[in-house]
Amino acid sequence: MAAAIQTKVSVRRLMALTAKLHMRQTQSLVMTPQLLQSIRLLQYSHFELKAFVETEMERNPLIAEADTAAAEIAPEGLDGLAAAGAEKNPGEDLEDGGLTGAASDGAAFESGFAGREDGGDDRPAQSGPSRRGEARPVGAGSDFGIEDLADSRPSLHAHARGEVADALAPGLERKIGEAMVELLDECGYLRITPDSFAADLGVAATDVEAALAILQREATPPGLFARDLAECLTLQLQRQGRFDPVMRAVLAHLDLLARRDFAALRRLTGEDEAGLMDILAEIRCLDPKPGHAFDHEGFETLIPDVIVTEAPDGGWRVELNPDALPRVLVDNAYLRTVRGGCLSDDDRAFIGECQQSANWLVRSLDHRAKTIVKVASEIVRRQDGFLTHGIKGLKPMTLMAVAEAIGMHESTISRVTASKFLATPRGTFEMRFFFTVAIASANGGDAHSAETVKHRIKALIDTESQGKVMSDDDIAAALNKEGVDLARRTVAKYREALGIPSSIQRRREMNARRLAS
Repeated sequence: MAAAIQTKVSVRRLMALTAKLHMRQTQSLVMTPQLLQSIRLLQYSHFELKAFVETEMERNPLIAEADTAAAEIAPEGLDGLAAAGAEKNPGEDLEDGGLTGAASDGAAFESGFAGREDGGDDRPAQSGPSRRGEARPVGAGSDFGIEDLADSRPSLHAHARGEVADALAPGLERKIGEAMVELLDECGYLRITPDSFAADLGVAATDVEAALAILQREATPPGLFARDLAECLTLQLQRQGRFDPVMRAVLAHLDLLARRDFAALRRLTGEDEAGLMDILAEIRCLDPKPGHAFDHEGFETLIPDVIVTEAPDGGWRVELNPDALPRVLVDNAYLRTVRGGCLSDDDRAFIGECQQSANWLVRSLDHRAKTIVKVASEIVRRQDGFLTHGIKGLKPMTLMAVAEAIGMHESTISRVTASKFLATPRGTFEMRFFFTVAIASANGGDAHSAETVKHRIKALIDTESQGKVMSDDDIAAALNKEGVDLARRTVAKYREALGIPSSIQRRREMNARRLAS
């Protein structure tokens, strides 16, 4: 009996482990490749988006660039689209073309805000996008300027190659110099070690050192081909005949100079405080980055994504920059031509996939453009004080606050504001510049922006005079009187972020300047 019970238990356990088939209905979020790419499009910068669109155009024959071609709205329909070069309103069909217009073809997205009560007398002049890079005819009525005739600066590498040709003899020496030119960074530094560089070229290290010594001695501007900052400053002082043992000691301890540890420098050099300040003033007159005097090949100009200008009603006009928008069209005429021919099943599947991908790209670019201008409009609405009064009018703002105001997720706002720029009458700023933490008010009023408080700290320090250097406690007390509740530790953190030395170091510099004068 016991054996039979044991057998039944074993059978039940075996049956419990057998595979069974069940039907169950559940809901889950599936991230398709197109959805993932659409999310990435939001955070692409202008140059990243341009590269992505160019890649898609090479891969997909149905995607064309909208230059002078006419366009027709696709059957799927896209709101707010404008055909490139067309004189029609967004959404109207063009009968003469065979292309589907993308939203990114400069469709005007505008947003007006209520004007101020003060009439706007202190508002800066209106500014707009510059198009100096475009070819324009010279004649009556054109906006051609004399500045368009100015030659651009030579590139760093082109200038350096000329210096190599002048300084080094033809043959192996010049070949070594030409190889060095290709390794110059944008500062004009040659960050190599002669041994490794010689091994890469297959030449003797002594030949590399000899060529480098000639270039450092004769190339202009002085400091070109230096291997680090100390050597760059040394080369300039040697040209001026000012590289003495004291200068050598100071340049060998640039870390002490950066920390303003003048006591340690006095012990190393034997100079008094006034003499040390004279040396510091002389070093400040040198050029730490001689390569910045030249244009750099492959340099990318900053192109704002959104342009903010003053509206006639006293508010602000927010519109997308057409120069930052890729102009993409779906070539429906080519699609009809291809479909009219004899196609195999594989060809039809490929064309169908290309059409789906092209329509998706048009919709994604349209959605990206509308999202950017929606976020930018909310930023401008909240930061009207900054556009009117400057940095002192900047208000605290968070990603969450903007997300709740426009009905989007905080992560979407984060993607949209990444590497996007606003051109305003106050200058061009990254969108994330306007997002700052709030600092409580001492008298219970509105909170203050961290950037505004930093600006105020710098202003207080700039007004210091001899014998009246403010400590961090003094600055905190002064800000508290102005209604900013800030601790001394936070003042010190903001001061260091601004690159301003402590009160002790500032007092020493003031005393040294007074003695020197």
